[in-house]
Amino acid sequence: MDVQLSRELQRKIFEQMEASYPNEGGGFLLGEAQADAITVLDVIEVENTFAEEEQYHRYAMKPQDWMRLEDEADERGLSLVGYYHSHPDSPAIPSEYDREHALPNFVYVITSVMMARAVDMRVWRLRPDRGAFEEGTLSLT
Repeated sequence: MDVQLSRELQRKIFEQMEASYPNEGGGFLLGEAQADAITVLDVIEVENTFAEEEQYHRYAMKPQDWMRLEDEADERGLSLVGYYHSHPDSPAIPSEYDREHALPNFVYVITSVMMARAVDMRVWRLRPDRGAFEEGTLSLT
């Protein structure tokens, strides 16, 4: 799986994730999916609604956010192709919590934020058997 992301959108994600530090931040990836290639055309940040005392290592959103962004993507002729979030002071590798809550058809972009600075971004997709994530290739354009 190859995920194409513009440097401008990467910068936008990095800025959002640094602003969320020391908590996790996140949002949706809007774009187009073709076979084993995903093109991200926009990112939309969504407020972390997990319990405040757990936001340093957990991220959640309201179901209404998901529905609203599905509608917005449809109106723009795009699809929700994935989800992005940060791992404060941790590597950009999915956690067990991430695996338990992931969807196999989504791409997951994880940004490692160390001491308030985004330092790494990696892409993942959950295997259909939900047993593990497989790392994809991130192509910056």
